[in-house]
Amino acid sequence: MSDKAKKVFLLLTIIVPFLLYCVYYYGRMLKNAPYKFTEFKSFVFKYGDGDSLVNTYNSLTGEYQYLNKKDSLVKTNLLLTKDDLLYLHRKAADLGFWDFPSKELNSDTTGFHGRKAPHYYIEFNYERKSKKVLFDASFNGDDRLKDANVNLIKEIMHVLADAEDRKKK
Repeated sequence: MSDKAKKVFLLLTIIVPFLLYCVYYYGRMLKNAPYKFTEFKSFVFKYGDGDSLVNTYNSLTGEYQYLNKKDSLVKTNLLLTKDDLLYLHRKAADLGFWDFPSKELNSDTTGFHGRKAPHYYIEFNYERKSKKVLFDASFNGDDRLKDANVNLIKEIMHVLADAEDRKKK
């Protein structure tokens, strides 16, 4: 067999089937991705000290209530832009939110520096699925998981603060 025939044989028997398999495999994986922004419906964010999740935001209705620095409950309607929602969706995907356990609570109930630890509830809703996570700030699990939760919470609060600033202008 000539050298050229060997190369053609190698190309047709190994490389072409491998490339076809890669296209098939990754094409199906991307098509069946469970959390696509095109199917995004809403997200819910709640937080507060202990089990009192008095601060809430629902992107579907735009209802936003929070305690200000004077401990007064402020209720407002705050609608996020599609870009804000896309940013949060991508940030959640980057941080691995879809793989977080649904409950990340501390088994030790002695408190968080002498007071109740803040709890955060994050819920992303899609047409076919939803993901809900309850996170305790005193969670003593994997540090990478805790850091990812804290970063996502900071991003959500940052987006809400920016949207509130835009509304005031």
